[in-house]
Amino acid sequence: MLRVTKLTDYATVVLTVLAAPHDRVLSAAELAERAGLEAPTVSKVLKPLAQAGLVEGFRGANGGYRLARPADEIGLIEIVEAMEGPLGMTECSVHEGQCGLEHQCGVRANWRRINDVVVEALSSVTLAQMLAPTFPTETAATAKRIDLRLAGA
Repeated sequence: MLRVTKLTDYATVVLTVLAAPHDRVLSAAELAERAGLEAPTVSKVLKPLAQAGLVEGFRGANGGYRLARPADEIGLIEIVEAMEGPLGMTECSVHEGQCGLEHQCGVRANWRRINDVVVEALSSVTLAQMLAPTFPTETAATAKRIDLRLAGA
């Protein structure tokens, strides 16, 4: 089954807490409380998010975290890749020359195409959009667009 890891899911939850309106930076403990997560888990996800430039950390008595950019400028692909590395449906989707079958493989181009569609789908959804509720008609329209792209339409 294709799915993001729990830490990536938790990272998205933490980022949505940071994206919600508030007038100051939030400590890891405050983030944990607002997100409904354990403090060590929040600390664990903040490090790669900071390394990827998605959050900024501030030290000191009034220290804490905030988004490094507006939520509408952060795509879900950035969150996934910050937590999991480059998205690759298969090894050859990311790295050429890693497979002994590459020269005779008939499916590589199709896996690459599928990989590109998934990356595009994750890139098209922003953190700001994750704050808003979705409705069944929106979900169906998105699924239809993706299906048409896979069909080569």
